[in-house]
Amino acid sequence: MAYKKKSKKSKKHVDSVVAHVKSTFNNTLVSITTTEGDVLLRGSSGKLGFKGARKGTPFAAGQIGNMLAKDMQTMGVKNVEVNLQGPGSGRESVVRAFQGAGLHISVLRDVTPLPHNGCRPPKKRRV
Repeated sequence: MAYKKKSKKSKKHVDSVVAHVKSTFNNTLVSITTTEGDVLLRGSSGKLGFKGARKGTPFAAGQIGNMLAKDMQTMGVKNVEVNLQGPGSGRESVVRAFQGAGLHISVLRDVTPLPHNGCRPPKKRRV
């Protein structure tokens, strides 16, 4: 049986991407997608080794941003649209990390879902 040499996977070259940042009180999740929605890169605080309460800190979010920005620059990314979701403290840190790495942020969008008077509240507490 002849040995077949595997061809190397070619690196994708993308000019502009969308960064989806979900920032909760306990963690920060970042997904980098193409404008069509295909996921290119992902990162979270837990992936970098932060545990417990430190995952929700702005420092951890900045580290995620730096790691993903480095990976994006190898892909040739210049422009980034950022979708921010959630109430956490890591929202601005990710954006600052992208800017510090030299990426141009074209759009900052807040896509946090807001209820239009959604669920019924719990009944009144009787003491």
